[in-house]
This record gives sequence, structure tokens and C-alpha cells, in this order.
Amino acid sequence: MSLLSLIAVFLIEQLQPLDYRRIIAEPLGAWADFIESRFNAGAFRHGVLAWCLAVLLPVVLVGGVYAALYALNPLLGLLLNIGVLYLTMGFRQFSHHYTEIQLALRLGDLERARLLLEEWLGHSAYKLDATDIARLSIEGALAASHRHVFAVLLWFVLLPGPCGALLYRLSLIVRERWGRAPVEADKGFATFAIQSFSIIDWLPVRVTASAFAVVGDFEDAAYCWRTQAAQWPDRDLGIVLAAGAGALGVQLGRPVVEGVEISDRAELGLGDPADVDFMQSAVGLVWRATVVWLLLLFLLGLASLVG
Repeated sequence: MSLLSLIAVFLIEQLQPLDYRRIIAEPLGAWADFIESRFNAGAFRHGVLAWCLAVLLPVVLVGGVYAALYALNPLLGLLLNIGVLYLTMGFRQFSHHYTEIQLALRLGDLERARLLLEEWLGHSAYKLDATDIARLSIEGALAASHRHVFAVLLWFVLLPGPCGALLYRLSLIVRERWGRAPVEADKGFATFAIQSFSIIDWLPVRVTASAFAVVGDFEDAAYCWRTQAAQWPDRDLGIVLAAGAGALGVQLGRPVVEGVEISDRAELGLGDPADVDFMQSAVGLVWRATVVWLLLLFLLGLASLVG
């Protein structure tokens, strides 16, 4: 059933891409903000209770609905799987930005590439050159492929029905919304949400990085993972980016100019500076990793049938 759900979602998404920000990120973000406004008294225990209401309660409810539908007719359970998976994962949620930036760079339209990058990543691309734009785009694509495809897919397989996919998406959005407070502010309320997501994302991060290594340059991916990931501010995401950069043989990270300030970032990867050709290579890396995932799911399903 998992493989059928995934194939159906991939096909539906090609026909009708989802506006992730409007349909998913904004409503779920509003839900997270509502819970925070009612329970945020600054204490850790309030954050635990709020996280259970914001994340666990919807997951349990959806799990109950899935169990009831599956008991009535497995086809109804399959339809719910497809619906939730369509809302929580997908390539087209980020790939159109990436494709348009790649096309703009190939045409030499640097100004349009900057505008597209700003729209996608949400921060200034003023004064960025073609190398910087390609580098940030590849980083964004690797991170998005993990958080919109591979991590959701793994949790979808691990938990029954659509529970895992919903758990990952809700926990990510809650972590992002509640963890926005400045460094100097008291983050007692958000601590549990941040820690919970780190636990939830621990295995998917390493599985995604391993998939990139298997379908790319394994030796360089393993080296970059081992020596560079810890230098990234978000260490878990740094594992994905370092392994992806090593698998591609491209330089990522490094300082970039954001507006009028220079953002000091660690170096990731080995090899040549990023360019539009590496952007195409990154697309191939993600698709090869996806094929490996689907093949593993097929083999697991086949083994289950034989057993």
C-alpha cells in the first residue's frame, strides 16, 4: 500500500502541483501560532503540553480515522494515505523555483535569477553572482529534497497509515514557528519542540545522506559528512548538505553577501565551484536517490507478500 500511495502521489503532483506555502505552511503555521498563544508561559512544561496538542493530537486523530476507514474498506485507507501524503511531501513544492533559476542562469539573466532566489529562500540575493546563486540553489534543493521528500517518505513507511508523514510535517512547522525567538530570548517554551524534531529527524537525516553517498561519489560524501557537517549551524541539516556536496563533487557553504552584510558560513564539499551545470547534476542526484528509495520499498513489499 505504501508503494501504491507514493506512485499515485508522484503522478498527481505532476498533474496538479501543490502551492505548499498557501495550502500547507500558512494554515499549519497559524495552528502552531494559535497553540503557542494559548500555552506559552515561558516554561518547559508548557512547551511539552503545547507540542502534544499541536503535533501528537492531530496525528492520533488521523491515525484513528485511518484505522476506521481501513476496517471498512482498505481502498478508503489507501485514499486517505494518498491525500495526506500529497499534502505533506512532493518535489514540485520546490522544484519549479529551482528550474526557473537554472533557466535564468543559462540565459545569463542574473537579475531574474536573483529575484527568483529571493522569492524561494526568503532572503536578500542583492549582489550575488552566478556562482553564489547556483551554490545557494543547490543547498536549497538538497535541503528541500530531504524535508519534503525523503524524511516524509521514511516516516510514512515507519508508522501506520499517514501518521508518520503528518508527524514529520507538523513537528517541522512547530519547530520553525516556536523556535523563531532571538537567541537572547528565553526559549524554555520552544525547547521541547526543538529537541523533539531533532530526535524525529535523526534517522531521516542519516538515511538521506547515505542515499546521496550511494548514488554519488561515496568516498567524498563520507569524508565531507565526517569532517564538515558539524561546522554547519544546523548540524543535522549540515549532514545532508555535506554528504550531498561530497557526492556531487561541488563546493557549497562558504561566505555569501546577503544585502549589505557578509554571511560567514562554513565550507562544505570538495571539488569545483558551483555553477549551472552542477545544478543539473544535483537534480540527477536527487532523482537517483528517489529511485533507490522506490526500489527498496518495492523489495520490502515483495518480501512481505512472499512472507
